[in-house]
Amino acid sequence: MSIVVENLTKKYGEQKAVNDISFEIKTGEVVGFLGPNGAGKSTTMKIITCFMAPSSGDVRLDDLSIHSDPEGIKKKIGYLPENNPLYLDMPIVDYLRFTAEIQGVPKDKIPSRISDMIDRCGLDREKHKNINELSKGYRQRVGLAQAMIHDPEVLVLDEPTTGLDPNQIVEIRNLIKDLGKEKTVILSSHILSEVEATCDRILIINRGRIVADGTSDTLRSQSQGQELLKINIEADPAKVESAVRGLASVEKVTGIDGKAGWFNVQSKPDASSRKEIFDLCVQNKWYLMEMTGLETRLEDVFQKLTK
Repeated sequence: MSIVVENLTKKYGEQKAVNDISFEIKTGEVVGFLGPNGAGKSTTMKIITCFMAPSSGDVRLDDLSIHSDPEGIKKKIGYLPENNPLYLDMPIVDYLRFTAEIQGVPKDKIPSRISDMIDRCGLDREKHKNINELSKGYRQRVGLAQAMIHDPEVLVLDEPTTGLDPNQIVEIRNLIKDLGKEKTVILSSHILSEVEATCDRILIINRGRIVADGTSDTLRSQSQGQELLKINIEADPAKVESAVRGLASVEKVTGIDGKAGWFNVQSKPDASSRKEIFDLCVQNKWYLMEMTGLETRLEDVFQKLTK
């Protein structure tokens, strides 16, 4: 089931929390939704799930619109909100049975759905406890279980790995990737490495507008700019630095603190310094021990787009 967002706007007074955004998520796609606090991520997710009405625009799941059939859309979506509201005084199994009944799961299928969710979300060891006895990480697992209890076609997950330890994050990441084979998933997170490892595509929103849309590799290449190299040359560091700085293709050379003979080299726009550095070492009979291109990190792309 695809998600189509068309010219979506949400106003609070004169402020536009979401400002005329449009995008599409195809069936079976896992999309990361990134942005700084207050950028409009949670507002957009609340509108998609019919938790909140937009000021203008539309969201469609296949042929269902949030305006004409919000109840139909809710049945197709599993939603884990940012704050993960739970009934803390309820036992886990009773809570999942309650949410299954609310979501209209047939009574004869509820026990098997509860068992499946307990297994898939790693709750077996804790299943006899009340929710208020659980750690934050396990409460997050219960939130994931309730989002999936009715086997929805679309999952909207707002910060799904909040409070999880590194091992739990890997487990949930694998679960989300597995779910992405059969469901459409949109998730937000501030852990960019997790988004990169989990998602097929990334959307970045800033000040209510979509500022980037593509794979992590595409976003990095678009933001790459000038070539940046890390080099290690076995020779007099002062002579190396002076000679490399004098190359026609080089814009900037900086030594790496505490590492003699190591330098970061920034090439001029639309130029590469690799061949000139190699030829320089051959000419001076210096040993070129390493020359590595430094890839733009997703964190750098995010900061560049959202400052």
